[in-house]
Amino acid sequence: MQMILASGSPRRRELLEMLGLEFEVCPAKGGEHPPEHAGPEEIVLALSEAKAREVAEHSGSENVIIAADTIVWLDGALLGKPHDEAEAAWMLGALSGREHEVWTGVCIIKGDEKLAGAERTYVKFRDLTEDEISAYIATGEPMDKAGAYGAQGYASIFVEGIRGDFFNVMGLPICRLGKMLDKLGVKLL
Repeated sequence: MQMILASGSPRRRELLEMLGLEFEVCPAKGGEHPPEHAGPEEIVLALSEAKAREVAEHSGSENVIIAADTIVWLDGALLGKPHDEAEAAWMLGALSGREHEVWTGVCIIKGDEKLAGAERTYVKFRDLTEDEISAYIATGEPMDKAGAYGAQGYASIFVEGIRGDFFNVMGLPICRLGKMLDKLGVKLL
């Protein structure tokens, strides 16, 4: 049995390494197109399952495929990865001084078995100035992250509080993942 992470995210890779897991990285190549008119839970479940199924089609049935997708949800709208710096600035301005939701869907496929689940975490930002937003964007950090920020990086100084799984905000809810793997007979300890 081989474990495969169906993601190119360095943060997800770091989290699995933190658990001492041995795994291969095989990012799904499909485009990330959320279902229209869907809520955050439905979106992350659909996207993570699509990634897991894509990678599972090209690997052995004895392998364990782990896929995840993370979004930021604010005022009933999806904030994905920004397309450019202007969109990143808009997103950070919208998050300034407010609480938002971070959702991650996790899908694990092992042979004919599939487990999927979603985790929601609330994140509260302090008020941000335009200069802070510009300086943060200049670091390049927000450009490959949902909601245009990484809570474990420079943007950690923006976070006033987190309710829920911190690791979910990094892109992989570790507690949920552990329970799912256990159900499939994969022990972490």
